[in-house]
Amino acid sequence: MDCEMPVMDGHTATREIRRLEGEGVLPLRNRIIALTGNARQGQIEASLQAGMDDVMIKPYKIDELVLKIRERTVLD
Repeated sequence: MDCEMPVMDGHTATREIRRLEGEGVLPLRNRIIALTGNARQGQIEASLQAGMDDVMIKPYKIDELVLKIRERTVLD
C-alpha cells in the first residue's frame, strides 16, 4: 500500500479496509505492507498504527518485496 496516494492516502485506505474487515464485509484479513519513501520513525509508526502489517522503505528491490509477501502469506 503506497502511503502517499493522491485521492486517499495509504493510512486512510488501510483504516477503511480494516473497518470493512471488522464489519464482515471483507471475509478475510488482508495483509497490507506499507510502501513509503519516508524512513522516519514517525511514518513507520503511523503505518503500523493504521493497521498495516509491515513497512518497506523505497527504493526497494522486487525480491525484498516478494520475500515480505511470502513472510506474511499463510497458505492453507
